[in-house]
Amino acid sequence: MKRVTGIGGIFFKSKDPKSTKEWYAKHLGFNTDEWGAAFITKKVEDPSKNAYLQWSPFSSQTDYFEPSQKEFMINYRVENIEKLVTLLKNEGVTFCDEITSYDYGKFVHIMDEDGNKIELWEPVDEVFDNFYNTKP
Repeated sequence: MKRVTGIGGIFFKSKDPKSTKEWYAKHLGFNTDEWGAAFITKKVEDPSKNAYLQWSPFSSQTDYFEPSQKEFMINYRVENIEKLVTLLKNEGVTFCDEITSYDYGKFVHIMDEDGNKIELWEPVDEVFDNFYNTKP
């Protein structure tokens, strides 16, 4: 079983997320929206399908990264979150929460040995195909 299949998102704290998004749009050409920017790639196992990486500045006051004290959080794409959670629990990994489900995927948060909160995401990329009008 594959565990992580790629990067799903890069999240970091910003003093002014709106201004940060504007700076990246102006200087680096990011196509930003209310959440940040989405980068579209192709799935290695099926290049006819899209995959998405979300780049998002969060308020420096966010508690979303807790219990980590870090200024960033990485989101990793996974294929079978339920099975992976069972494996990780058996391996003694620290969990921050239980699996939550949304129309765009399932999520769970873990901590690594350096105190970094990690978001695991089993995506439903087709939702983003429709949202960004990028059907393959």
